[in-house]
Amino acid sequence: MPVSALILAGGLATRMGGVDKGLVQFQSQPLIQHVIARLTPQVDEIMINANRELAYYNTLGYRVLQDEISDFAGPLAGMQLGLKHASHDLVLFVPCDSPLLPANLVQKLKTGLLQANADIAVATCGGNNHPVFCLCKKTLLPSLDYFLAQGNRKVHAWQKSQHYVEVDFGDDNDAFENLNSPDDIIKLESKLAQSTAH
Repeated sequence: MPVSALILAGGLATRMGGVDKGLVQFQSQPLIQHVIARLTPQVDEIMINANRELAYYNTLGYRVLQDEISDFAGPLAGMQLGLKHASHDLVLFVPCDSPLLPANLVQKLKTGLLQANADIAVATCGGNNHPVFCLCKKTLLPSLDYFLAQGNRKVHAWQKSQHYVEVDFGDDNDAFENLNSPDDIIKLESKLAQSTAH
């Protein structure tokens, strides 16, 4: 089953000082480039949800989709776009600020989804949920449209209202690390530098 992916890069990134998060440098490359490199072998289509820096995102060669709901409505607004515009029946969502996302993300989520005959598979790791790392069936669009139209914005609340399964990725927390601040980036870069030095 082919999979479309949408990278969520549409947020305000307040903790990054308002800099567009996908463009923040990590190991000398914009964060979004790391995410694209990790996703490319795993999916059949990549789309980007962005609301700023559109000129840059358009140079990457993928479809760039802007929120249809104004005022930075959060990840669900991006997910709505992904479900609406994806070419395939399964749609993966990932944030733009997790450069170490697992190489088996799609395979494991897809297996979990199909085994449970669920509509959404959500990644968990080390006992934590990661609702923006999820695989959804495109058929969920009407339900998400309705949820957003009611003024709801919580990703997890919508997911739990669907036929939903959690897929455990063990304890590799770095794989789901969100880099929310310049400090986070420095910490992760030095941690990786140390691990390659040993």
